[in-house]
This record gives sequence, C-alpha cells and structure tokens, in this order.
Amino acid sequence: MLLSALTFSAMTTLIKFLGDDYPAALQTFYRQAAGMVVLLPLIIRHRSAAFATTRPGIMIFRSLTGTVGMILSFYAFQEMPLADANALSFTRTLWLVPLAAIVVKESVGALRIGAAVVGFAGVLLMVRPGAGGEFAVGLPALAMLAASLLFAFTVTGMKVLTRDHSTTVILVWSAVLGLVLAIPGAVLTWRWPEPMDLALLCAMGAIATANQACYIKGMQLGDAAAMAPIDYTRLVFAAAIGFLMFNEIPTVWTLAGAAVVVASTLFITLREQQLARSARLSAEPEGER
Repeated sequence: MLLSALTFSAMTTLIKFLGDDYPAALQTFYRQAAGMVVLLPLIIRHRSAAFATTRPGIMIFRSLTGTVGMILSFYAFQEMPLADANALSFTRTLWLVPLAAIVVKESVGALRIGAAVVGFAGVLLMVRPGAGGEFAVGLPALAMLAASLLFAFTVTGMKVLTRDHSTTVILVWSAVLGLVLAIPGAVLTWRWPEPMDLALLCAMGAIATANQACYIKGMQLGDAAAMAPIDYTRLVFAAAIGFLMFNEIPTVWTLAGAAVVVASTLFITLREQQLARSARLSAEPEGER
C-alpha cells in the first residue's frame, strides 16, 4: 500500500505536468493504452487464463466506474493544487468503511472507524473548506468528490474479486475494458503527442499499472477498511511534490493536517500488526509457541 501511494504520486505529477496540452479524457486513454502494452506479454503468455473469471458483471462494473472516475480525477488533478486534490480524493474512505461492512462482510471495529475518521479530520484541517475563501468548491472539487465515490465502488469490487481471482486476471480485465471505455472520450479530444510528451504519457501509463498492481496486492493481503488509512500517505507526497515542482507552498494547516494523517496511518498499521501477531500466536499449538 505504501508503494501504491508512491507510484500514485508519481502518476499525478505527470498528469498535472501534461495537463495544459492533454485533456483528462485523452490522458486517460493514453494511460490505459500504455498499461495495455505493459500487460500484453502476460496476456499473450497466459491467453485464456488471463481472462478466466466467474464474475464478469463485477469486472465490467468495476471497469466502467473506474474509467469514469479516472477521467474526473485527472481533471481535478490538472486544475487543483496536488495537495488539495489528494485531500478530496480521501473522501472515498468515508464510503469504504460502510461498503467493507455491507458488501464485503468484513468486521469493522471501532479502532478502524476511528482511524479513518481521524485521518479524514486531518484532511479537513489541511484544506479548511470554506475557511476565509481559501478553498472554494468549484467544478474540479466536485469532479474529485464524484470520482471518490466511484473509486470506493471499484475498491470494494476489487476486494470481492481478490477472494477468487489473481492480481493478473484483475489487471488484465481492467486494462482491456478500460482501454475500450476510454476510446470515446479520446476521439472527442484527440491530438497527436510530441515525441517527449508521448514518452511521458507512456511512463504515466506504466507507473499507473504498477500502482494498480501494488494497490490490488495490498487490498488482497489486508481488509479494505484497515488498508484505507495507509493510503493517506499520498497527502504527504503530494504536498512535497507540489512545493518542489509546481511552487504550491503548503500552509501551516497543510502541515498540521499531514501530521494528523500520518499519526492515524501509523496507529492503524501498528495496531493491525499487533492483532495479526496475536492471532498467529493463538492459532499455534501451545508447544510451538
């Protein structure tokens, strides 16, 4: 999950850097096309096994919501400071916790709920929506809020799929369907990229594929509600990148919010490790402890 946060930050940096010349829908197409190229050797090697699924409906629904959510989030990352856009993207955690309990049937205790709420409170502390006009809710912000809701459904669907599907199968379905679904938006905003831009767009797609693989693996190894707070580390990376590359200077509220986010992430991570260790010890025969 931490590697997922790092690769996501690299991807959003390229999205913002290329945003002036390539609209969100077109960037989504290039991202999906590059990801398809990365996965093509796996598809050729495994052929039918790469598409083996007993849940095509969930695969299609997840790809549809993911593609629309991707276009909306790309638009928000292009138009907003990286830290603010990332902060709004964390609202999906508010949906992940109830969805994990209702759809995935995971046990969601008070500590997990508390960690998610505290982390989101740190996000609000950073952006302070409506405070002195520093953070106006416009179309980019609304786009990110809508994308967060869609991504919450894709994450929950992914958690269901990881019960009986490999990471490769999920990635292949996502790449193929995502590319097909991104074509209409690309046609409407099409332009041929310059050689350097093409290289950066391809890099964005490759990094995005690595990001998705890391995220799927993280969700596969841990409960959705427990993994969600770790994703908050993106906020720290976004603030640093925004400052270093785009002259987006973090305020004291940004730093304070980031501190709260990191604290909640470390707490839930250490707590999960402690619970897992206790579970292993209790499962071992008494003579082997």
